[in-house]
Formats: sequence, C-alpha cells, structure tokens
Amino acid sequence: MSDLSFEAAVQTRVDEMVDACTRCGKCVEACPSVKPAGLASALPADVISGILDILSDGHGPDASRKWAQACTLSGECITACDEGVNPRFLLAMARVAIAKANHDLPARRRQGVEKYRDLSRDVSMLSQLQLDDEVLARLGQKSASVGASGEPPDFVFYTGCNVLKTPHIALLALDIMDALGIAYQVMGGPSHCCGVVQMRPGDLEMSGRMGTNNIEKLSHTKSGQVISWCPSCYVQFTETTLPALERQRGARPFEMTPFMRFLAGRLDQLTPHLREPVPIRVALHRHPGVSGVMEAATKILQTIPGITLVDIKQPALGLQGVNLGVLPEFKRDLTLREFQAGRDAGIDALVTVYHSEHRELCAHERDWPFRIVNLLELVGESMGLKRHDRYKELKLMQDADQIVADCADLVARHALDAAKAREVVVKGMLADQPLPLQGG
Repeated sequence: MSDLSFEAAVQTRVDEMVDACTRCGKCVEACPSVKPAGLASALPADVISGILDILSDGHGPDASRKWAQACTLSGECITACDEGVNPRFLLAMARVAIAKANHDLPARRRQGVEKYRDLSRDVSMLSQLQLDDEVLARLGQKSASVGASGEPPDFVFYTGCNVLKTPHIALLALDIMDALGIAYQVMGGPSHCCGVVQMRPGDLEMSGRMGTNNIEKLSHTKSGQVISWCPSCYVQFTETTLPALERQRGARPFEMTPFMRFLAGRLDQLTPHLREPVPIRVALHRHPGVSGVMEAATKILQTIPGITLVDIKQPALGLQGVNLGVLPEFKRDLTLREFQAGRDAGIDALVTVYHSEHRELCAHERDWPFRIVNLLELVGESMGLKRHDRYKELKLMQDADQIVADCADLVARHALDAAKAREVVVKGMLADQPLPLQGG
C-alpha cells in the first residue's frame, strides 16, 4: 500500500510517459481529428512536443492546445505509438492541465458539481419518464438490483449513467445474460459515477474520489470481472482510475470487459439461442475507440440468422457519437454522408452499438428509408426477446408538451415536476441532435 495521493499516482504515470515519448509525432499523424481541427499544416513532432509543454505547466502552442481539445478519443494514437505511451491519456491530462492553468480549484469544482447535477437530473428524469419503480430497480436504480444478495455475483454489470436514458438497450443486455444463465449484479447511474464528469473541468482530486469510491462497490465479484456498457466509463476507469489505484494499492481490484467483447467471447453459448431469422440488410454505425468492440459487434451481427451486413464504406472514428461533438461541423458532415450512403446502399436498418449515437440518431428514422436500431434489438429479436424503444417513440414526436403529456402517468407516479420534465425533454432529448431533421 503506497502513501501516494490519487493525483500523485496519476502524475507518476504522466511523468513516465513523458520520459518515454520520443516526440516522433506518429500519434499526431494517425489522429483523425487533425485535419478537421485545422491542423493539417502543423508539424506532428511540434504538436506532440507542445503537448508535453502543456503537461508541465498548462501552457503551450496553439496547435497543441487545439489538438488536445479536438480529441474524439478514437484511440488510433495508441496503436501508432511504438514506445508504449498512451497519447489519449496524455491528451486527457493536457486538458486537465489547461483547465488548472485557466481556473482555480473552487471554480473547477463548482463546474464539476454543476455538470454532475445536470447529468443526474437528466438521467433520472428521462429514465423515470419511461420506467416504473420495478424496472428502475432492475437497472440498479432503487433499493434492489438483480443478483443483489449476501453472496457475491459472478459478475457486476456496470451500466454507466447515460444508457439509462435509453433503457431498452440496458434491459436487453440483462435479458440476454439471463438467457445465457449468467449471474450478475447491476450497478450504475449517477450514484456510481466513474468520475469523468469531474475530470473534464480539471478537478482530478474529486474525480479520483468519486471513481475510487465506486470501484470499491464494483469490486465484489467471484470472477474479479466487471462487464461495462458505457465506453466513456470504460476509458475513464481503465486508463485513469484503475491504473492510479494500482499504483496506490499494488493491485487492481478487478478487470473490466466491454459488454460486446464479453458477448462475442460467448458466441458458442449465444448461437443456439439465435433461433429466429432476422431477414434485413443492415450497416453498422462504427466508433472504434475501445479496442475490439466494433470487431465483436460485427461478429455478433454476422451470427444472427438472416442478417446481411453491408459495408457502406464510411469512416469509423471517435469513442462514441457524443465525442465527435468537439468537431460539430465535421460530425454533421459525417452523419449526413453516412445516411446518404445507407440510403444509396438500400439498407433496411442502420445499427448502433452504443447508447449516445442511438439517442442522437433515432429520430432520423422519420426522414430516411431505413430504421435506426441498436444491435441488441436484433440479437433480442432473434432470441425472442423484445424491449420497446420508448425513447425513440417519444423523440419522434418532436414536441416537448406532447412528450410530457404522453408520460403523464409516470410523471404522477414518480411525483415529477412537469415543468422541469419539459425542460429536460427540450435540452436533454430534443436538442440532442447532431444533424437537423428534414423539414425542421
């Protein structure tokens, strides 16, 4: 057990990577954000050297600052590095250093608290507009959760926070694990925050406190494995919090596996359950930021009987859809081109893997000749499992008053403030739209 603080443990990793970095610039050359961020003419070696300057005192060249802020967490930089450095982690720490240089700790902490409160409000409100207490409990949001007993479960299924806005996705994951006989406990939601919301404004101490407290809650499994859904939480835990905790304590309390990789690793177990053909042509909406997840998703799709997987030859980048928001014009162009390519290829459905792009894209089903569905919906359809996509149904209404009125029974059951619910619907649902809907 070390007497290192969390911030000191993080800093030792930063220092080691800075020492290992040769400033070759391969990470910059590999980064898909460089050109859309307007940095194509910058010398890669100068850009990464500037990042190392920022890490020392929060100050550095404009090109390096722009690169840090334009990171979509694609991860190409990690595989490009020959020195074992994780440039994605260094860019995250550069953003923390910039925030520290620009604002004092009280201001950064206030911003983190505000962001956390906004997240908690939006997640709680949008999930309560769709679910009763019994289903919320199944997702670990009430006093009970699946597998919660005196005996540790085989696995913890960690939802993260934002998937609870599109709860049919998380519920299908649980239904699939139930069918496979997997024993698990559900944890997640704002009360089990990974700490990324606090880290983004530069409050590394509070981020570590939040993440470490929840790591303790997640660590009680027979297998020593946590199955994760949210890619942001996965990156935060595996690239920042768990490595720091390992330096403090000498060991990691668990290993974390993304759900798609977990499921693809059990294809022999899953395949006999895929009994019903799903005869449609689909394209996969891809974000490769977590290694192996898109490959796992492809393998699962190809195992579903009746599926024809079409390559619409569109670029895949970013950790998930929401991370492309740092380059909004680029994101809009990518989205439009993908929709056009899907239309021209005659697909029946564009298949999302994560929740954030499903939230953003689902209402476009109204305007294009294909459905927007999540991969788990297709797995569930072949297994005879069905979960209604209530989020998409509501968002397609495109009217906040109509949405709140349509949820009146749950507004009353949860004693929600209808005016606040409307505000969340406007900001947290209808405004969550990277490309304008056609005709308004």
